[in-house]
Amino acid sequence: MTTPDDIRERLAEIRPVGQRSDIVSLGMVTQLSFDRGRVTMHLRPGEMNPQVLQGLVAEIRRGIGALDGVTEVDVHVPGAQGAAAHAEAGPLPGVADILAVSSAKGGVGKSTVAVNLACALQQLGQRIGLLDADVYGPSMPLMFGLSERPRVVDQSRVFPLEKYGVKVMSMGFFLDDQSPVIWRGPLVTGLVRQFLRDVEWGELDVLVIDLPPGTGDAQLTLVQQVALTGGLIVTTPQAVSTLDVARGVAMFNQVNTPVLGIIENMSYYLCPKCGTREELFGHGGGEYLSRACEVPLLAQIPLVTELRQSGDSGKPLVVDLPQHPVSRAFFDLAGKVLDAMASVRTQAPAPRIVG
Repeated sequence: MTTPDDIRERLAEIRPVGQRSDIVSLGMVTQLSFDRGRVTMHLRPGEMNPQVLQGLVAEIRRGIGALDGVTEVDVHVPGAQGAAAHAEAGPLPGVADILAVSSAKGGVGKSTVAVNLACALQQLGQRIGLLDADVYGPSMPLMFGLSERPRVVDQSRVFPLEKYGVKVMSMGFFLDDQSPVIWRGPLVTGLVRQFLRDVEWGELDVLVIDLPPGTGDAQLTLVQQVALTGGLIVTTPQAVSTLDVARGVAMFNQVNTPVLGIIENMSYYLCPKCGTREELFGHGGGEYLSRACEVPLLAQIPLVTELRQSGDSGKPLVVDLPQHPVSRAFFDLAGKVLDAMASVRTQAPAPRIVG
């Protein structure tokens, strides 16, 4: 189990931009406590550029949040710079709810879930936008069958593309098939900020955001820029996913964003010829994680050929085959998500801003 000494050792690995010494040696860490998974620390950065300070706070959160047993990280920065370190999370004009779809590891089918959930919500009568924030592996152009570029007005306002009644924005719209995405953190955070603030989303009931896997810069920028209604975490039945999901839950908890539920994808394989059910990735992982993290298990999505084919063909399964059993599972999931967001709006406290 992590100790305060372990936390200080990790902090001693962090150096501010332009400094040869770490934040502990420089005397920036003035107070530190660790109680029941919650780390509380006071940072005194001195004179520092607000953007550099914001990056430093994000690095501290990532570094400490990765330690075993840490579920929440509060970084207090006194004075005006503290406010600068945490861009105030506020609503997006015209957007009623913002829903983040996350996975703490890649390869679990997060984007497939995000796309079909967004389309299911749209077919339930919601006005839906979908932001592909997975800038390193944008997949929405393929999964929606979109190849054109969005319209840009005055070199600043971007209009999303629309298909199947869903407004879609993705970095993939601005890349060709051979363009490598090799960016550093500040560029990633800048792009996420632009896609949130400079896209003309119009009036939406729900903006679904497909996050990149992990708990890095894009996610932290997102929660600093807008007030999320809630988050969903996509996982598989494998036991190895336990730690990853716990980190994902901790990421949302540390910014006081409700985790609406866990979605177990690839729950089992259903043979299209004989109907035999094979649990290729184990059994019970989602239910165990639900109990361990005290988060509801909202759906168990099986691995079926039609779901993979629909993603490759640019026509999501809930649009192409709305009566398919997996499509019905996504419609059921969409209904549960709408109920959960409605519950959050009526009883959840405002997001906590530490400064």
